[in-house]
Formats: sequence, structure tokens, C-alpha cells
Amino acid sequence: MNSTGKIYGINGPIVYLKGNLGFKMSEMVLVGKEKLVGEVISLTKDTTTIQVFEETTGLRPGEEVTATGSAISVTLAPGIIGNIFDGIERPLKEIAKESGAFISRGVNVDSLDTKKLWDVHVTVSEGDKIFGGTIIAETRETRAIIHKSMVPPSVHGTVIKVAPDGQYTINDPIVTIINDNGEEQELTLTQKWPIRIPRPTAKRYPADRPLITGQRIIDTLFPIAKGGTAAIPGGFGTGKTMTQHQLAKWSDADIIVYIGCGERGNEMTEVLEDFSKLVDPKSGNPLLDRTTLIANTSNMPVAAREASIYTGITLAEYYRDMGYHVAIMADSTSRWAEALRELSGRLEEMPAEEGFPAYLASRLSAFYERAGFMSNLNGTEGSVSIIGAVSPQGGDFSEPVTQNTKRFVRCFWALDKSLAYARHFPAIQWLTSYSEYVSDLTPWYSKNVGPDFINLRNQLISLLTQESQLNEIVKLIGSDVLPDDQKLVLEIARVIRLGFVQQNAYHPSDTYVPLEKQLKMMETIMYLFDQCKKLIAMNMPMSLLKESNIFERVISIKYDVANDELNKFKEYKDAIDDFYNHLLETNA
Repeated sequence: MNSTGKIYGINGPIVYLKGNLGFKMSEMVLVGKEKLVGEVISLTKDTTTIQVFEETTGLRPGEEVTATGSAISVTLAPGIIGNIFDGIERPLKEIAKESGAFISRGVNVDSLDTKKLWDVHVTVSEGDKIFGGTIIAETRETRAIIHKSMVPPSVHGTVIKVAPDGQYTINDPIVTIINDNGEEQELTLTQKWPIRIPRPTAKRYPADRPLITGQRIIDTLFPIAKGGTAAIPGGFGTGKTMTQHQLAKWSDADIIVYIGCGERGNEMTEVLEDFSKLVDPKSGNPLLDRTTLIANTSNMPVAAREASIYTGITLAEYYRDMGYHVAIMADSTSRWAEALRELSGRLEEMPAEEGFPAYLASRLSAFYERAGFMSNLNGTEGSVSIIGAVSPQGGDFSEPVTQNTKRFVRCFWALDKSLAYARHFPAIQWLTSYSEYVSDLTPWYSKNVGPDFINLRNQLISLLTQESQLNEIVKLIGSDVLPDDQKLVLEIARVIRLGFVQQNAYHPSDTYVPLEKQLKMMETIMYLFDQCKKLIAMNMPMSLLKESNIFERVISIKYDVANDELNKFKEYKDAIDDFYNHLLETNA
């Protein structure tokens, strides 16, 4: 028998029941006549406290609350990819059919289509020993993704019956086993998993290969590993969402999970419309064929916003277990933290810094720690990479969410307001950003791209840092008093900023740049720098060097050399040699 109780008090999304009624911690409950979805978050001998994931307006004391006997879980089966869910995995398209443009309360729809027939190929035979993670069937979920239905992690036994290949719904029995207790158990394409518990794996690997994004400032200067974590903090209008769009479109992840957590409704609408129109550049299929979206806008109940992050990471872990590389875009974790703060206030907990709950850091760490490159239970390898946007109020990076996020991520791509307002995108500030993955990924870059890749990257960072220091002097006394070698540093740093760091998302050759071209661009810039240094050492003035258009020509490489025309770089090296020889001859 499921436990029941009556509402004693209501405080926004928080509902109280009097007495110890047999409810369990983290259990899913149905609240009131409309059966609103809720979760038990606190138990004492006198009170049961529930957070409700839907609007509680009109709820009254005395209405009944019924326990379901299970934790808040997501349904895992074919049909997730290409779908759009709310924070607790209810499909928004199906809800729209029932309740129109606005989500009505208590709406009861299946997370996934239980009537759709899928073409199923069964991959096990009678007599096979199976265990948690074993792939029992394969289904073409979209043109881009083969869905591999697995045995739930806690189940193992011997196969005694197998359905023939054919069309089945997600709830039809596919395989029958005898488990260790001698009982028959039917397995379908569906399994459920509680969102707050990480799915088990066999082994976690250290970071050793990058998530390639095609964005030069990320791949070269501040790389993220597959299975890594990154934060994109920035004020309003600095390009957090656009950066995540670029990563979703171009990164070499197999599957994208985009979580719109507490963002503005019109911004989420734009995301939904954009993603439905975008074409996956790798396969030519719609980008939605390898994307699932979780939309929880700022006007939706805050408790569901708090759950949406966990829903997204659980879906990602499920596809990781199949052997896919999954990238999560969480936009934004600040809104999620605000939901924690509001719920904590309703619960009358002691506030910590800026009103956030004292457990903010532990919740953030529990989320980011679910990333990783894993060996799965079935022997496959997969990864979950988490890229979380942070929206500090007023662009203040010293506020608690940014500072605590910094503790748990190894990549920090700090967006700069002045760069964004100067139309320099991506507006990642190279002086305050960092990546702790550089040393871990150096062997991979040396082996797969070129032995000089990291060395050239370090030289670029050094020149940009020197430029910042020299600009402080220029502000005080002007650039004319600088010696020519320092003027050269300023000029080459300008070439790096405009020709390498700045990238145009709307230009066909510049929106995505392969690592081979990034290496050639760095080699060309540093070759120009080395040749100019030789000329300066011969006492040639910097003003003479700047009379040539060679600096502008090197900046224009990003537009003028297509990704499949790398042989053109020889022309630029020859042009630099001609520039060098011409100056030598005319000033001999």
C-alpha cells in the first residue's frame, strides 16, 4: 500500500504534511486533486516536507497527497533524441496538444510515445548470460543515432526467450530471462532511472583527448577534454548562449543535451527554432537528429528548474552507457542556483553568502562530478562533457555561483563585456580564462596534430600577455617612446587577436576551423614574428615594417584560406620571405 497524507501547510512550491506518514526520502508523490508531481525533500517525526514541481495556486490544506513508491525518475527508451522535454521529462509537444500554448497543471502524459512502433534488431540469443549494461536490442532512433537498449544495471540472468526482429513498442517484451532467484523476468526497450543517482560505470579514465570544437580560442588556447567540465561565465549580452550554440553545432560529440534552465522564454523559443533549422555539418542531417532539449523557462515553477539539471545529466549518462560521447550545454547554472535559493528560503534554512544555501557548493560539485570519460558496464567507452553557462549579476565574477563553479571545473572561459561590445567574438578574455587540461592533452596534440602545437600555443599566450603589460605603459606615456622590439610585440599581438582569436560564426570558412588549419595559422603568425624580429635586430624601424600590408594579409588568412586549401599556406610563407628580402635589399 502506498502512503497517503493530508496537506497541513503550503508555502509556494513547498507543501507540509503533519506527522510521520510512512513516506520515504526523495520519493515521488502526487499532490492534491489534480495530482501535481512532487518530491519528498525532508522528513522528521512530526513533519513531511514536499517540493512540488508544478504551480501550487489553488491548492488547499486537507487535500490528499499520495506516494508512488519510487523516486523521481526518467524514462529511458527510444524517442528521447529529437524530443523537447520540460524539467521532469514531460514532452512539451504532447502537452501542447492537450493544454495549448500554456502548460496546464496536473497534465498527465507519457514521457515517451508508447504506441509508436520501432524497427528492433535483437542482439542476444537464447542461453546467453546477460548482466547490467548488456545490449539486448538495437533500434534506429534517428538518421544519426542507433539506440542500443540495455539491461538495467541491477539485472542479470540467463536468456530463455527472444522475440524475433520486427516492429515493437517501447513497452513490448523483447527478451525473457531467468534471474538468480529462479524467477522469469521480461525485459523491454524501456528502463527507468532516478535522476539524482549517477548511473554506474566500470572505470573512469583520465583526460587524454580533447573535445574538438572548431573554435580556435577553445581548441588551441583553452581546450576542454572529452569527459571534461567547463564554465562560461559572462554578463548580459556577452555571448554565452551563442558560444554554446557553436559548441553544440560543431563539437565532435555524438549527442548534444541542451538544458535551458530558467532562461527567458523568448530565448528558449529562439533556441528551439534555431536547432530545428540547423543542419549537422558532419552528416547533413538536421541537428535535432542528435540533440535532445530540456526547456524550463524562467516563468515555470522553480522546483522543476532545480530538477531539470539532473534530468539532463541522467539522459546524457544513458547514452554514454551505449558508447556515445555526449556534451551537455547547461544554460544557465546561475538560474538553477537561484531556484535552490528560493526553495531554501521557503524551507527557512539558514542562508549563506548572498542568500544562497550553505549546500550550494556540494550541489554544484555533485553535478559537475557526473562528467567523465568512462569504461561502461558493457565494455564500451563513452563520455559526458559538461559545459555550464554562469550568469553572474552585473558581470561580477566574485559572486558565489561563479566562485564555487570555478572550484569544480577545469576549464574557465571568462566572457568579457568590453570585448563583446567591441564586436569581438567569441568574447572569451584570454587573460582571465584558463584550462587545466593543457598538460593532460599535450601528448595527444603532439601525436595527432603536430609536435610544435603546444609550444606555438604557449608563444601566442605569452605575446598576448606581453601586449597587456605594454598597453599599461602606452596608456601612461604613449606608444612612440617604446623601443621597436616592443612595438613589434604590440603589432603581432594585434595580428593574433584579429586573425586568430576572433572568429566569425557566420563565415563559411571561419565558423569551424580544423586543428590542422589552426596549427598552420599559428606557424604563419610566428614565422612572421621571427622574420620581423630579425629585421628589428638589424635596426630597421617598426614604421618601415608597417608600410607593407603583410600584417593585414596574415590577419585575412582566416577568410582567404578555406579549410580544404591548406596548401595555400605556402603562398603566405613565400609572401613573408618576399617582404623580408625586399626590406633587406632596399635598406642594404
